[in-house]
Amino acid sequence: MLSTLNAATLTGIDAMKVTVEINVTSGIPSFTVVGLPDNAIRESRERILTAVRNSGFTIPPKKITVNLAPADIKKEGTAFDLPVAIGLLGSLDLISNHFDDTMIMGELALDGSLRKINGALPVSIMAGKEQIKRLIVPQANAPEAAVAVAAAVSHSGIEVFGVESLNETVALINGNPAHSPVTVNIDALFHGKEDYPVDFADIKGQESAKKALEIAAAGGHNVIMIGPPGSGKTMLAKGLPGILPPLCFEESLETTKIYSVVNLLEKGQPLMVKRPFRSPHHTTSNVALIGGGATARPGEVSLAHNGILFLDELPEFSRNALEVLRQPLEDREVTVSRISMTTKYPAGFMLIAAMNPSPAGALKDRDGNLTAPPKQIQRYLSKISGPLLDRIDIHIDVPKVENASLFASSTAENSVTIRNRVIAARAVQQHRFASTTLPKIHTNAQMSTRHLKSFCHLDRESSQKLMNAMNRMNLSARAHDRILKVSRTIADLDGCEAIAMKHLIQAIQYRNLDRDFWSF
Repeated sequence: MLSTLNAATLTGIDAMKVTVEINVTSGIPSFTVVGLPDNAIRESRERILTAVRNSGFTIPPKKITVNLAPADIKKEGTAFDLPVAIGLLGSLDLISNHFDDTMIMGELALDGSLRKINGALPVSIMAGKEQIKRLIVPQANAPEAAVAVAAAVSHSGIEVFGVESLNETVALINGNPAHSPVTVNIDALFHGKEDYPVDFADIKGQESAKKALEIAAAGGHNVIMIGPPGSGKTMLAKGLPGILPPLCFEESLETTKIYSVVNLLEKGQPLMVKRPFRSPHHTTSNVALIGGGATARPGEVSLAHNGILFLDELPEFSRNALEVLRQPLEDREVTVSRISMTTKYPAGFMLIAAMNPSPAGALKDRDGNLTAPPKQIQRYLSKISGPLLDRIDIHIDVPKVENASLFASSTAENSVTIRNRVIAARAVQQHRFASTTLPKIHTNAQMSTRHLKSFCHLDRESSQKLMNAMNRMNLSARAHDRILKVSRTIADLDGCEAIAMKHLIQAIQYRNLDRDFWSF
């Protein structure tokens, strides 16, 4: 007898409908899965049969064939355990065999209980688009899947049910009225307490660096901080999330889909409501950083989408790992190509990098002498290529904190105050970009050449000033655009419609490392 039911497989951060066909006939007892399954699916035979028997069902010796359609798309993961088990029971007339309006996903344990799966949110979104009326997932995934329904991403007819075992799933399929759909309150998730590890009020001194990070937060600009050990670079980076505007729902959903696919959502938190802050170790490989591998998983650049990617001790990363950042910094997405498929992952992150000016720490000692031989310093700095540096909008010199600042009793501005200014500047940008017929963007850092022509006009004197600076500092055309973008953000924070000379000069000063630092 043949049973057919709906399941899903993940392609990137989206899901695709899969039809699971289970046929049970007389013949030599066997259990065969076809339709390009991976090893985890091939091994499901023992999990499924053992779980079914331990749940109190008897499986007669039959020839069992499972087909996952479309058969030309590779299927991965253990989430097909539950639909195959339910289809098998349906083919044996042990349960109701009507699954047309139902999608089922779940991994089985040997005792028949269910374990959490990856990608419940994109599966729920896809199920809604496919006009599925009922989605059954493990209880641990139910709130995550219900987010799409509560936010009206899926059509209103779909209901999400959470189950904890195979027997509970069978009861639901057979019409047990005790089960009710799972719901979540989106507003309650977004109004949770926001707790950030570092407040800008806790950082002593470094007022110029704080101002530069405020500008970066307001415009979504990339930043590199250079200074001796102990000057506060890491603390400044950790304080940056506290001054960024809150995630809107669209950003939250995009980020949650990525974390759902890699099963990194925190327990009891079905939706990402805080901007991610990723800080990979400098031994991270280029594949872990950019994404890919045998199963083409999202990398750190995608996990930092709509948030911050913090690379501490930047020159300690391998040259290859740093160079792979160049394309996502420009395109805000990553394309991972394999023989069987090509997958795109979003990568719209703010890059915050920190480094020492010398492998010995400080560039010079208290007597003014270099702390390391010039060739050793040059070799250390050469890991940061010109093209990568060109893509970083703001270069900050973070000097050693003076002792007087450490013992001062005065209180610096807190993160909430700075954040309010950032939110106001972002609102100006949203209004500006919403009123144009150009491709829609969200921050000044995302402006293309066409946007620059429309929104970054300079008067004659300012244009001459920028040209002189480019000649003097030997800046590239990309650096020219970056200066204009930062100037636009500074003007927005200042409440000015036009970019003034003072805004341009301040933006040019944030490129001084191009001229001074690298020619130590």
